[in-house]
Amino acid sequence: MKLNLTTVVALVSMAFCSSAFASSAEDIIAKEKCNKCHTEKTTKKGPSWASVAVKYKGNADAPNKIFVQLKNGGKVGDEDDHKKVEASDADIKAIAAIVLSTK
Repeated sequence: MKLNLTTVVALVSMAFCSSAFASSAEDIIAKEKCNKCHTEKTTKKGPSWASVAVKYKGNADAPNKIFVQLKNGGKVGDEDDHKKVEASDADIKAIAAIVLSTK
């Protein structure tokens, strides 16, 4: 199978600039410094996103629960207060989706 030059250039370009297409939710996670307390796999000050995903697995209301916690901030279970995430509702829902999809 032959690839034409345009296809090859497009694929190489996408490989080198994939970080330029980071979602706004990922930008907000960085801006709000979520990684100060959370990581994908390990527990720091707060639970890992993977452990949150396991906790809510099979719970149809999980995206809404996480959305409310991030939107309003405040006490979350037995843990310290969670800060309010300053973002649009759509972006907060996208953050909740990222957390729940972590494995």
